[in-house]
Amino acid sequence: MTTLTSGEETPATYAVNSDGATLESLSPDISAPAITLDVHPWRSSLYEELHNRPSPIIEGACQITHFTVMFGDAKEAVYEHVVDLCKRFSLPAPAEDSSCLYMDFGGFELRWEMHLEFANFTFICPKVEPFSTDALSFIPKDWLSTIPGNVVVALHLALIDHEPSTEELHKWFEGQRWNGSRVAFERGAAWTAFKLHSDGFGRMVTHGNGLNSYQKGRLVQRLIEIETYRLMSLLGLPAARELNPAITLIENDLAILNQRIADIQNEHDERSLLTELSLLAAKIEQHRSDTNFRFSATKAYYDLVSDRLLQLHESHMDGVQSLQEFLERRLSPGIKTCQAVRDRLEDLSRRIHRTTSLLRTRVELSIEAQNQTLLASMNRRSHLQLRLQQTVEGLSVVAISYYVLALMGFAFDASSALGVPVNKDIASGIAMPLIIGSIYFAMHRIRKHLTKQSKKAGDPLKEIMHERFDKADVDD
Repeated sequence: MTTLTSGEETPATYAVNSDGATLESLSPDISAPAITLDVHPWRSSLYEELHNRPSPIIEGACQITHFTVMFGDAKEAVYEHVVDLCKRFSLPAPAEDSSCLYMDFGGFELRWEMHLEFANFTFICPKVEPFSTDALSFIPKDWLSTIPGNVVVALHLALIDHEPSTEELHKWFEGQRWNGSRVAFERGAAWTAFKLHSDGFGRMVTHGNGLNSYQKGRLVQRLIEIETYRLMSLLGLPAARELNPAITLIENDLAILNQRIADIQNEHDERSLLTELSLLAAKIEQHRSDTNFRFSATKAYYDLVSDRLLQLHESHMDGVQSLQEFLERRLSPGIKTCQAVRDRLEDLSRRIHRTTSLLRTRVELSIEAQNQTLLASMNRRSHLQLRLQQTVEGLSVVAISYYVLALMGFAFDASSALGVPVNKDIASGIAMPLIIGSIYFAMHRIRKHLTKQSKKAGDPLKEIMHERFDKADVDD
């Protein structure tokens, strides 16, 4: 454990891993003579992020063997494999949450790094002849052959201490054409064929006679990263080539569907086209979800390759194509193919969305026309219903008035029998208009009261009906 103190307050405590890197603050406070501040739990890791994966320090000639392994779902298995190697050499194993390990195993130095989808194993073997079989002799063969995952990059890099001759390069690269350039402002040089050799490994040769041990390590790291990221960037190319014919078929289907929109005859055609468009949209979204990560990673890895090439600070050698020239000419087309396929997917998605919107607009217009027809029909029915109701109301007023006058006739007869001089016919004639008017007025008030209650209930159809009834009353 390492303690960091300030003034006379309680010290902040930090955990340190095997290579001396600070990992995580174990104290919540920053202490000073006058103040105490709360520390963000990620503060220490944010500081150390800039110092993760440092370049090696290489003193003299050596051979570096590098593997990049795609581990898929075997991330824990990769960690356990590294722990197993440490146990075999009786060395401390990395912590469970470690993403890297840099350790000297005696005959070699191991540099292990975990990335998002792959792991790097780099073995630095000093005092070994270039591309000698003795380079991996110190590493247990059974352990090396059982590394979890699929190997994407297998590279031998020879760091030599002299300017190689043409004969040596011809021998090391097994007669294949090599590329090379002066690097690090002409204080070093690098050569590679960017091909697999008889042992199944790629090969690079470099020297840094004008560089110190730290600069040599950075040069070696950049060359390894160029080889790693250029191959990782090309993982999207097979997917792009496989997907390209399917995209062409979808484009043709979309063009046919666009032509059929103008020939729509009825609702069945609209539903059929919408169904087919939905299927095309589903296919495109499936392709996008399947390839989005791969194509995004392709662009990111290619950007890293370009960045590392710039950091080499190359200058030309006579008669030899430089690393940057070769990769720009040979690597860029594959990357652009991936980008083109991704752009076609995005363009198809937008086009299908526009076509779907167009067809939906057409369907909505058709529905609106149907609604207008339905409302017109409802208007006619409501008008007829209104007239019928008015007729019924008129008959009801007459019928009720008739019965009321009949009842009043009995009252007039009773009055005459009691000696009250009442002329039944005259009295009935005088009462008739009063009774009819009163009944009509009473029924009108009842209908208006019911109309107000229906409006409060919020039924749109009833509101339309009552508005029409009110209008009819005004007309009347």
